[in-house]
Amino acid sequence: MIDGFEIPLHRSLTEVILLGGLPRTVGLILWTISVALAFGMQQLWVLPVAIVLHVLLMALTRRDPFFFDVFIRALKSPKILYP
Repeated sequence: MIDGFEIPLHRSLTEVILLGGLPRTVGLILWTISVALAFGMQQLWVLPVAIVLHVLLMALTRRDPFFFDVFIRALKSPKILYP
């Protein structure tokens, strides 16, 4: 690296955007479905299940922040690899 040519890089450009400790899309999907089931269909047992799921997914995110990105990419990849 040449002296005097340093570029400051903001932390938000390299880290995953978290919402309540979960990646934004995972958190929105989890809580949208949970609230729709809890209040729309009046199934209040869903809320404690959603809280437990949130804590488990939060622990998984702490261990590897890019787990969900890699998981979705693996689901989209072809199942048969030809040589």
